[in-house]
Amino acid sequence: MKRVWLILSLGVMAAALAYGVSYYARRAAAGAIPAGRPAELAWLKREFRLSDAEFSRIAELHGAYLPRCMEMCRRIDAINRRLHGLLAITNRVTPEIEQALAEAARIRVDCQTAMLNHFYEVSRSMPPAQGQRYLEWMQSQTLLPTYHTAEELAGTNSSHAGHGH
Repeated sequence: MKRVWLILSLGVMAAALAYGVSYYARRAAAGAIPAGRPAELAWLKREFRLSDAEFSRIAELHGAYLPRCMEMCRRIDAINRRLHGLLAITNRVTPEIEQALAEAARIRVDCQTAMLNHFYEVSRSMPPAQGQRYLEWMQSQTLLPTYHTAEELAGTNSSHAGHGH
């Protein structure tokens, strides 16, 4: 039994050490970001080759958007909890579940609209080509998730004229 605890302890220490090394390596790589700027945006400055002025403007936009984003997340969490509770007590769609689903859809539309407005605003703070690339990337990651066609889900690979499959 002591051997098991020794192995587990060594594993935990090794994991903590690996985490610490990777954390400090990432922080060192982000060192090119001016002091006081959000570290979570460091990738944006590098990836889109932003000037300090462009990065400062985007950091301001990010800071202004965060409270709205957090409020939307809070609302989504609340409706998800409510919906989860309703689903746990029945085996059919009730009027309350329909109402909660409709409310969840409205909240998600509000959230996605605010997010898209933020993406557009950030993209306008970048050089045009970089702004377009940013928009395409952000939309693909957040608003336009990969989906499967009905044919793919059914297991067929037939293509229909005009669909471009």
